Amino acid sequence: MAAEVVLEEVKVFGLAAQEDEEAAVTEKLAELCMLYRLKENELADELVAFAAGKQVSLLTADFLNIFEHEALNKRPTKSHKRKENRYSGVKDINTIQELLDVEEEEENLLDAYTTPSKGSQKRAVTTPENPRSKRTVSTRSPHLLFSPRCFSPSATPSQKYTSRGNQGEVVTSFGSVQGTSWSGNGGSAANAKLFSPAEDCLSKRYKFMFQKLFENREVFACKIEELGEALKEHYRIEEFSSLIVPVQEPVTVLGQIGCDSNGKLNAKSVILEGDQEHSSGGQVPVDVSELAEYSLFPGQVVIMEGTNSTGGQLVASKLYEGVPLPFHQPTSPAEEPEQQMVLVACGPYTTSDSITYDPLVDLIEVINKSRPDVCILLGPFLDAKHTQVENCQLTASFEDVFKMCMKLIIENTRSAGSRLVIVPSLRDVHHDYIYPQPPFSCCELSKEDKQRVLFVSDPCTLEINGVIFGLTSTDLLFHMGAEEISRSASVLDRFSRILKHVLTQRSYYPLYPPAEEINIDYENFYHYAQLPVTPDVLITPSDLRYFIKDILGCICMNPGRLTKGQVGGTYGRLYVQQQVCREDRKSPCIAAQVVRI
Repeated sequence: MAAEVVLEEVKVFGLAAQEDEEAAVTEKLAELCMLYRLKENELADELVAFAAGKQVSLLTADFLNIFEHEALNKRPTKSHKRKENRYSGVKDINTIQELLDVEEEEENLLDAYTTPSKGSQKRAVTTPENPRSKRTVSTRSPHLLFSPRCFSPSATPSQKYTSRGNQGEVVTSFGSVQGTSWSGNGGSAANAKLFSPAEDCLSKRYKFMFQKLFENREVFACKIEELGEALKEHYRIEEFSSLIVPVQEPVTVLGQIGCDSNGKLNAKSVILEGDQEHSSGGQVPVDVSELAEYSLFPGQVVIMEGTNSTGGQLVASKLYEGVPLPFHQPTSPAEEPEQQMVLVACGPYTTSDSITYDPLVDLIEVINKSRPDVCILLGPFLDAKHTQVENCQLTASFEDVFKMCMKLIIENTRSAGSRLVIVPSLRDVHHDYIYPQPPFSCCELSKEDKQRVLFVSDPCTLEINGVIFGLTSTDLLFHMGAEEISRSASVLDRFSRILKHVLTQRSYYPLYPPAEEINIDYENFYHYAQLPVTPDVLITPSDLRYFIKDILGCICMNPGRLTKGQVGGTYGRLYVQQQVCREDRKSPCIAAQVVRI
């Protein structure tokens, strides 16, 4: 039957059995199908290709023998196909776990039939760089240690990371620390919650890519108007003038800084876009040569004083400084508030040459040892810029890897009891690529963990026992640093100037237009990316150098990233304590440090 099907298949291509050898050809074709485990169509394809190369149109028994010798005998063997590909092919985390369980059962069965002397000779294969500690001998499961070797065929620990020798080194500090050890109370008295009411916080995903230009214009107009009113009241300015009407006398105008081209802002390309009420949104170039000092960036709302005698250029003579929002005044506690330890870390949590989460495991060890009251972990947790992610070399979905990463963090910090605050990043490959960014929503938490774990948006304002934290995982320091221009005789460095802009512009991302790598939904930006108050502590992770600075009474920290390329990075830790209300404000941040992992 199989031979007849093969003959029907090859007949379409002009091949037929020789009349006097039909029986022998039929028998040989049936033999070849059984011997080489080929389906009828597979054998027909092979035969047609071989006959075409030999320019043969009649099939004989001798020709089929030549075909078997030269074609079928050289095909790759399929002898292992019936083993159900147990050790081949792409595996997900569950398949890897099943294989490990089966192997462990086989080893246990083998041990039952060996003598103790022989059994004791069996040892795990280790390397001098990565010896297996007694603590991890019994945790082979990727569900327990989350060994991402199961997600990548080439996941090996980074040699540069494992050979580092400066673990625990304090690289910068602020305030005074009593004693040498940092430790918290394991979250027993910590209360971490969103500062704003629930209806004013971004708590779920939203539709984006449906922006209308006139809606964006309204957002910018409202931003200019609100900041203008605040500055007008602070400096007691009577009235703003139009910046497009020619006048011979100095006038005070309100507007937003812009650039007259698509290039980088410079002293010769500054323009001012006026507000709708006084200037109808008109634009004029600005001559800043007469200003003794200035610090400007695109999107900055400013009040300038100057002359515009022709209506074509404003010669600025004075630039009014921005004014920050007031600090939050919490109600006085009935008892003396306890000191809280807060740990802050920002991803990536893997080195660039490996997908193993060794740095994250080391951070968890730090958490279990110091038991901070609150741990603020900012993304990316699975970095979109990682080589193996860009090249699609992972064997599990991005969301599955992220879920396992969250499971590792949550389950292995339960003993410490620390409150966890999880902040997403635009570099999280599986999450919405929009700013403001909604919190993660793909993790199901147990009842116990729901009280301990808080997923928040980027950016967000957090309250920890009366102390206000501003959090954002977006690298605004890098973005604004590339666009800011300045002339200054003061001692303020670039970081300090940028952070001062963030506080006085009252926005987590005041730059406009934004960096090319960031997508902003301006309607939601207006609602969820503004500072409600000046925070006591502002966390602004960046690829730039770590620091801790006191800017206008706000403690600003760049904890750095947990990994930098193939080597270990840094994380931050703070002691904070709510201050009793009094006339002279004192920062609730008692001490802070940036430490190498």
